[in-house]
Amino acid sequence: MSPSTPRGIASDTATRPPVLTIDGPSGSGKGTVSRMVAAALGWHYLDSGALYRAVGLAAAWEQIDLSDADAVAACAARTVIRFDGDGDGEPKVWVNGKDATHQLRMETAGAAASAIAAHPPVRSALTDLQRSFRADPGLVADGRDMGTVIFPDAPFKVFLTASAEERARRRHKQLKEKGVSVNFASLLHEISARDERDANRAVAPLKPAPDALFLDSTGRSIGEVVQQVLALVPGSMRRS
Repeated sequence: MSPSTPRGIASDTATRPPVLTIDGPSGSGKGTVSRMVAAALGWHYLDSGALYRAVGLAAAWEQIDLSDADAVAACAARTVIRFDGDGDGEPKVWVNGKDATHQLRMETAGAAASAIAAHPPVRSALTDLQRSFRADPGLVADGRDMGTVIFPDAPFKVFLTASAEERARRRHKQLKEKGVSVNFASLLHEISARDERDANRAVAPLKPAPDALFLDSTGRSIGEVVQQVLALVPGSMRRS
C-alpha cells in the first residue's frame, strides 16, 4: 500500500491523515504485522527500515565508507528510492532504478542500515522523506523511531518486541525459505549486537513512545498480534 510518489504533509495537525506507528527491534514481526494491518485498514504502508537499507546499499555501490556521516548523508540526498507493491505482500524496492528487494533483506543490508542510522546527518536527510508518506486515508509506519521522532503526534502507536532467541529463529527460518544459508548462532549474535547499537545510539535510540501499546510477540501468532493492533483503530477510520 505504499505510494509510489510520496505526498506532502498537511500543515494543521488536526487535519492530517491518521498514522499508526509500529516500532520495535529487528525480527519482532513488525514488518509483517504492519503490512497486514495496512491492508486490513486500507491505509498506506511505510517500511522506514527499507529506506535506511537502501541508502546503505547505495553507499556500498559507491564504495563510500559507512563511518563517514557527511558522505553517507550526501548519498542519501541523491538516492532515488521507490516502492512498488499492490498491498498483497512485500513490496519491491527500487534503488536508483535497480530492483534491490532481495539485497535489502540480507543481514549485511540490515547491519549497514543500523550503522548509518546512528549518523545525525543521515537521519536528517531521510526525515522529510519518511514524513511525506503521510497521506489519506491513513498510514501505517513501521520502524524504530516512528512514534518517538518521525510521527510523535500519531494517534495510534505500538511497540512490538520479542526475545532475541525468538527473533533469531524467525529470521533463520525466513532466510532458509528464501534459499539463503545462514548460521543460527551468528544470526543471534548479529541481532543482539544490533539491538545494543540501536538502543544506545545518541540520536533517536530504539525505545517505546510513552503513549505506545507495548506488545511482546514471543510465542504468539501473527494473526493474534494483528488483531490486537487493529483494535486500536476505530471502525469509522477504516476505508470501506
